[in-house]
Amino acid sequence: MIKGRVWKFGNDVDTDQIIPSQYMLLSTIEEMKQFAFEPLDKDFASKVSLGDIIVGGENFGSGSSREQAPLVLKALGISSIVAKSFARIFFRNAINIGLPVIVCKEIYDHVENEDVLEIDFSRGIIKSLKADKQYTSTKLPEHVIKILEANGLIGFLNQK
Repeated sequence: MIKGRVWKFGNDVDTDQIIPSQYMLLSTIEEMKQFAFEPLDKDFASKVSLGDIIVGGENFGSGSSREQAPLVLKALGISSIVAKSFARIFFRNAINIGLPVIVCKEIYDHVENEDVLEIDFSRGIIKSLKADKQYTSTKLPEHVIKILEANGLIGFLNQK
């Protein structure tokens, strides 16, 4: 279970909006993370806090398959991304690096920036503390939860 503050983004947020291509020339994720979401909110990286949650619309993470997109979000302290739907490769890249991503069709229309959510991944329940309302999300399968608990696929495979 996690608890965090909401940062809401719209539909079709692509990997070039998450980390613009000109910053891909930087050497490290630490250098890149300060430019996360720059085209949508140039101050995002300075405002986000450890544990915050991104809520997105349809097709979150579309575009190129760059792994740096979920990596910069994780490096900024994002604890989870909840969206109406995800681009398939972004979804898999996020799980592989240990960043929880879940689908919830209805929450997008009921939250705003600064709201606080509690997410129970194994039960598939998201609670909006402001509205005191629960929403149903996809339940993460046990093997995916184990990957997340190991901080990603490499950590999970190294445990075996």
